[in-house]
Amino acid sequence: MQDHLIKATVPGIRVFAAITTNLVEEARSRHDCYPIATAALGRTMTAALLLAANLKTDENITIRIAGDGIIGEIVADADADGKVRGYVRNPHIDLPLRNGKLDVGGAVGTGFIHVIRFTGLKQPFTGSAPLVSGEIAEDVTNYLLVSEQTPSSVGLGVLVGQELNVLAAGGFMIQALPDASDEAISRLEENLRLLPPVSKLIADGLDAKGIVQEIFAGMPIKFYEQTSIAFQCQCSPEKIAKVLISLGEHELSEMINEGQAEVICHFCSEKYHFSSDQLRKILQDSAK
Repeated sequence: MQDHLIKATVPGIRVFAAITTNLVEEARSRHDCYPIATAALGRTMTAALLLAANLKTDENITIRIAGDGIIGEIVADADADGKVRGYVRNPHIDLPLRNGKLDVGGAVGTGFIHVIRFTGLKQPFTGSAPLVSGEIAEDVTNYLLVSEQTPSSVGLGVLVGQELNVLAAGGFMIQALPDASDEAISRLEENLRLLPPVSKLIADGLDAKGIVQEIFAGMPIKFYEQTSIAFQCQCSPEKIAKVLISLGEHELSEMINEGQAEVICHFCSEKYHFSSDQLRKILQDSAK
């Protein structure tokens, strides 16, 4: 199944649902994540895509999970076109299972979730909220309520196989609109109470539309256009060269003396190699 995202509404309520299995697997492979890091990063990237689905073209969003646990910082960028990238500071961590599940909350610890919305204005909108569990979905839900005054329900899931590969990943974000009726809210709450984990729904073969039908069971659903989503980094040799220029003449001269330089992108782990001749050219450009 290809990764995709869909929006749907019932009177007074909207939902975004996404299948992210392939892009989370790509992130896992690129960063060589162990299961807990795979789950934490996959949930964060999925959440970023769900939040970005509300943005306009050329706008993007960054989620940063800053906890004091052993996993360190988790960062995900997503844009309105369905492109996402992300990294976790410490991908090689392990903890005992908690209640038979990966202990993402224990790995994340306590701290804050920060969300930055880049909307084309001079100053991006930045909001923060305390982490309530470290399990990501609850933290995003709390952030939306506390920082953006938007009552929401967020579900995120990543299922990791015995071979450490991603078997299923995805999530949903439900938001009640001002005209939501008490009857619709009650029906939704009952549906959510009976809803299996989102990773199980995906592993059982449901696509994003199928997840929405489970969430809005017995309610009149209106579906909107389905969009493709994918892991895609914004790095390039040209952008990395600009980073090298920012290091200054002294640092560049030392790299030239060493004969080469290797730069690794945090977001995608892509390696960029620069020869001494290329570094001299970059140094000349910086002098200009």
